[in-house]
Amino acid sequence: MINAIVSWIQARAVREDGQDLIEYALLGGLIAFAIIAVGVAALTGPLNGMFTGIGQCIDFDGVNCT
Repeated sequence: MINAIVSWIQARAVREDGQDLIEYALLGGLIAFAIIAVGVAALTGPLNGMFTGIGQCIDFDGVNCT
């Protein structure tokens, strides 16, 4: 019984039917992650400044509220 299970697993491990699709999916995910990480890093400073300015305008703490 155990030999049959091991043989079945080995036969399935050798097959490469969906390997290309998985590789492309992983590569696409890695590229998407890199783009998002760069976008977040690039926008963190300007977004913080924008939200600080909005908060000052709402609280009427800033004099340069336009």
